[in-house]
Amino acid sequence: MMPAKERALRQEVIDTCLKMNALGINQGTSGNASVRLADDPAAGFYITPSAIPYEEIRPEDVVRMELDGSHSENRRPSSEWRFHLDIMRHRPDCGAIVHAHGMFATTLACLRMEIPAFHYMIAQAGGPTIRCSDYATFGTQELSDTALEALEGRRACLLANHGMIAIGPTLKKALALALEVETLAAMYWRTLQVGKPVILPDDEIERVGIKFGTMGYGTVDKVEAKPKKRKGRAA
Repeated sequence: MMPAKERALRQEVIDTCLKMNALGINQGTSGNASVRLADDPAAGFYITPSAIPYEEIRPEDVVRMELDGSHSENRRPSSEWRFHLDIMRHRPDCGAIVHAHGMFATTLACLRMEIPAFHYMIAQAGGPTIRCSDYATFGTQELSDTALEALEGRRACLLANHGMIAIGPTLKKALALALEVETLAAMYWRTLQVGKPVILPDDEIERVGIKFGTMGYGTVDKVEAKPKKRKGRAA
């Protein structure tokens, strides 16, 4: 019998793929996801199997891969296993990867356009731009190489004429970033229909990134409480 912790992690891979489609950032089985086996850069990972509808995947179908490229024989790993493997090898900060074909992110990727700092939330991806990689055929080592280059110093990138990649310490955070990238792509696409957006300077994105890293989005700095005014009687 599969240990409960292992089953839960495998199920999380499946649930992430189902959520990608439910959120509208992916269609069919075009995307994929992976997560490290443990909080250890040397650990292998679980990855979605190839060519099985997400609704039909069971925990036993999820493929285990090691960092030497070997994998369990229960199923074939996703056709994109190469960039999952190389990212896990070269990015010790990465605990999980989400690859999706969101409509707006893919639209910009087909135009070979990066997303600039038109909005401060770009800092969530780790820098002042979300780069677009060069094009390479899906499932190839060439695609993995160009993806690694586009992700250097970043947590997300677009893949030319293909889609997007988002990474994070957990599947939950990688999926949240993938959704943010798709939202930014949609907003950027819309701004271009009206005019040329104002781009924020790099030092502002750096400040925002520091705030994200130290406080977390949605928190506020502590302020000194002001004494409440007493309500006096009407004269």
